[in-house]
Amino acid sequence: MPKNSLNVSLKGADDIFSTEESRQEQQREQVQQIPIGELFPFKNHPFKVLDDESMQRTVESVEQYGVLSPLIARPRPEGGYEIISGHRRQHAAQLAGLDALPVIVRQMDDDAAVLLMVDSNLQRENILPSERAFAYKMKLEAIKNQGARSDLTSGQIVQKSKLSIERVAEDAGEGYKTVQRFIRLTNLIPELLDMVDEKKIAFNPAVELSYLDESQQRDFLEAMNDTQNAPSLSQAQRLKKLAQEGHFSYDVAFAVMGEEKKDELDKVVIKNDTLRKYFPRSYTPKQMEDTIIKLLDQWQRKQQRQNER
Repeated sequence: MPKNSLNVSLKGADDIFSTEESRQEQQREQVQQIPIGELFPFKNHPFKVLDDESMQRTVESVEQYGVLSPLIARPRPEGGYEIISGHRRQHAAQLAGLDALPVIVRQMDDDAAVLLMVDSNLQRENILPSERAFAYKMKLEAIKNQGARSDLTSGQIVQKSKLSIERVAEDAGEGYKTVQRFIRLTNLIPELLDMVDEKKIAFNPAVELSYLDESQQRDFLEAMNDTQNAPSLSQAQRLKKLAQEGHFSYDVAFAVMGEEKKDELDKVVIKNDTLRKYFPRSYTPKQMEDTIIKLLDQWQRKQQRQNER
């Protein structure tokens, strides 16, 4: 036998191609039709599924065309599938009366699932502050868990934590300090966090109020309701300082919230909903302002003529 001959056992062509085909089949993600009753929401899903105008449009689209983009889900140990991406589509499909949905099923651990769930939802146009806050917090914890090590010093752990939050910020297109401030909102009691979503409390004052403990936040909420005033940034900062110094109470919060704000003494605010009653829907805020000034000029000239008589 020649020196460099090889002892090779050749397979038939059918065996070779079927093996390659099966290998590709295993790697390829397949879209499955999953009964809607077997799909469950992601645990602690931070994004709200609201029956608003946008949802109604989604329902109408599903009724007409079906669900065009598959959901992503993972098997649950107790049976069924946990939705990672597609909660709004599932809800719309339920309202539209569908029995099954197209789903890509993936085997994913908890941290990988959190990262995909957060990133897929942060692409939406309108995201509430509370949604962003809890999403950033969940993603930060998942990143930390993925790189968890037990042999790091305390200094290395602090540095690693900073790098983790910088990754969250970079992925979101935010500064890392902004991400930190959003995460602070998760310390607010639900009633105050709802007010941030409803724009009854501005973002920056809300961050300062997040440093109050739960009991102090409830005293503040009561004081805010009793005075019918929303906190300014300076008021929230003062309340935070008073709490840190051990001087916070309902009476203190009531006194601070009952103060007249300087900016309220020298400006008049007319709500957009009030103005909209008097203008065509096509008018921009600038057009409304120009029209109001023109009408005020006419009124002033009329008043002057009457006074000259």
